[in-house]
Amino acid sequence: MIVTISLLVSAALAVYVYLIWNFSYWKQRNVPGPDPRPLLGNFPSLLLRHRTIMDEMGQMYSDYRAKFNFVGVFNIRQPRLFVTSPVLCRDIITKHFRSFSDNEFAELTDVDTDPLMGRNPFMLTGEEWKAKRSEVTPAFTASRMKTLFAIVEALASRMTKYIEQNQHTALEGKDLAAKLTIDVVSSCIFDTDAQSFSDDHGEIQEMGRKLVEPSFGSLLTVILRSLSPRIAKALNIAMIPKSIEIFFTNLMKQAIRYREANSIKRADYLEHLISLRNKKEITELDMAAHGVTFFFDGFEASSSTISFTLYELGRHPAIQARLRTELMEATNDKGSIDYDTLFELPFLDQVVNESLRLWPGGPFLSKRCTEPIDLDLTPTQQVRIEPGVCAMIPFWAIHRDPECYTDPDTFNPDRFSPETGGVNPYREMGCFFPFSEGPRQCLGMRFARMLVKRGVYEVVKNFEFSVDSKTEEPLRMNPKLFLTAVIGGIWLNFKPIVNE
Repeated sequence: MIVTISLLVSAALAVYVYLIWNFSYWKQRNVPGPDPRPLLGNFPSLLLRHRTIMDEMGQMYSDYRAKFNFVGVFNIRQPRLFVTSPVLCRDIITKHFRSFSDNEFAELTDVDTDPLMGRNPFMLTGEEWKAKRSEVTPAFTASRMKTLFAIVEALASRMTKYIEQNQHTALEGKDLAAKLTIDVVSSCIFDTDAQSFSDDHGEIQEMGRKLVEPSFGSLLTVILRSLSPRIAKALNIAMIPKSIEIFFTNLMKQAIRYREANSIKRADYLEHLISLRNKKEITELDMAAHGVTFFFDGFEASSSTISFTLYELGRHPAIQARLRTELMEATNDKGSIDYDTLFELPFLDQVVNESLRLWPGGPFLSKRCTEPIDLDLTPTQQVRIEPGVCAMIPFWAIHRDPECYTDPDTFNPDRFSPETGGVNPYREMGCFFPFSEGPRQCLGMRFARMLVKRGVYEVVKNFEFSVDSKTEEPLRMNPKLFLTAVIGGIWLNFKPIVNE
């Protein structure tokens, strides 16, 4: 018994020492920062999920913003630098890109363990990232976006009919927006009609929901990859469950077979992938990975932005009416709007940008150091950042920084008016990152903006709407999800506009 107890105590002590072994890293370099906790580091919410990462990082940003450009922190046991200077955040992803060219999350998966997520350009590093980016970029040219716009327009009309059919009951904004975005991305990627507005339990919609919600396996992957990447890989724990991987891979295979068997030509994302396969001989698994990347970005990010935009417009009827006037004046004789006109509307652009500022899809980004670089901790002190150390950029906190924005918690589209320079002054200050910046800026940014603007246009033109009392205000973010999501949902009431 004594031997057993001694072994257990020794094992526990060994684990404890292993967990805190790096905790002197920043002190040895004279870098200040909050004290970490064993296993939890400085961000317990990432594991405990008892508090949102936005609150946790927001507090840290506020505590150190005035004194230092960054502080030393730990993610579980790995040293990280938490950036508290908007200008340094901007420089890390643009000016210093060569030294921070990889994303931290690349270590969370690999192509062997996770065939789909491991091929996502966001996860790739070095030359692999450059190769995948070159494959994807041509899919988002302006000419291809104009072709896809017709698909978005046709599917947006379904949303109007759906709202009209359910106008006597409150509708949840994220669910409403997700129906549109799932129909659009399913059509553009898999040439498949998801029929989200007619089927509340569609398989594609359900798989899309599972794709964005963290599973126990994904949480375990984060922990094990941080503690011991070798063990995580040996256990073959993937970020994407096998059932979802099989579903989307089969969906891609079926789409390819059907299109080729029927000699269908359609200038969408699937057509681009087929062309890519013929030119570069990429596999169907590569095509499925590209498809899931597009699906995830188009479905989740776009539906989130649409729902938050509708929420803010529902709270601010004067802004809603002002936007409706602009949209109605731009509407053509067919009762719709063309691609070029949509992107020329200044107030619509302001509204979307302000929504993206207040409610960014990702609360933070972490960039891995790939080449040594000296960064200014203060005006008189530099610190050498070594390869492998990651820089955490708190988008959410920066977007709500009172040093950057007047009344930062207020929805005010006029802060982005053309008369004041639009978004440019804020980008120069390093405090506006709706799609990140620099060489690794979001590849689907143009598509996402098009989908969001066309979705908002459809609703605002056809309905007056307000926030229903079922919505818990102020909004509370869900600490159990890594992306921006609201507890209880955003509920809206709609009243059709009768055109005389």
